[in-house]
Amino acid sequence: MTRPCSCRPTSRRRKPAAASPRWNWARRPSRRSSCAPDPIPRGGPAHSSSSSPRPRAPTARRSACGWKADPVSRCTDRGFTLVEMLAVVTIVGILAAAAQPLAVWVHKRQREAELHQALRTLRGALDAYRQAAKDGRITLKADDSGYPPDLDSLVRGVPDAKDAQQRKRIYFLRRLPRDPLADPALPAAQTWGLRSYDSPPESPAPGRDVFDVHSRSEGIALDGSHYRDW
Repeated sequence: MTRPCSCRPTSRRRKPAAASPRWNWARRPSRRSSCAPDPIPRGGPAHSSSSSPRPRAPTARRSACGWKADPVSRCTDRGFTLVEMLAVVTIVGILAAAAQPLAVWVHKRQREAELHQALRTLRGALDAYRQAAKDGRITLKADDSGYPPDLDSLVRGVPDAKDAQQRKRIYFLRRLPRDPLADPALPAAQTWGLRSYDSPPESPAPGRDVFDVHSRSEGIALDGSHYRDW
């Protein structure tokens, strides 16, 4: 046999590396002690010939919240106690008592704003009637002051004196505002106190015309003034 030359390296095949062992987690041995019972599968107790004892089912016990199967579970469906309910009722009562005067104040403030708006509307219509009389659009008698004879004339309108056919009418209000402090059953014209042109301001009284209006209420406003003096 011929012996290979030692000067030339011989080709050697490398051995394949050993594959790393793969763990089968399904068959991995349990770390629990041998005295611990096997768990019960979800599908129900398995019929096996193993001699390991089965775990004992937890016994139900009666607690303050009823029957509980788990002896270590805490009571989570507890209701309110009498002391807690009394505390809540007391707090709600205090808040309601504090909010009642505020609600009354807001309501009174709103009615005063409505009264201001109604007086402004009526007095503007009276001045417009007087201006139309001065312009010659309303027929006046010799002793007329130029103000309307009643409040309903502002809504009914008057004939235009400058119209030759007397077909046109002059209207000063679409509807007559009412006093928000008066009786709701009364008509709007009867809710106001009237002052004629001949009556003095310190003792207003109705007369043959309507020079001004005022509220008939004897109440006192939030600013301390009387409603009838507005």
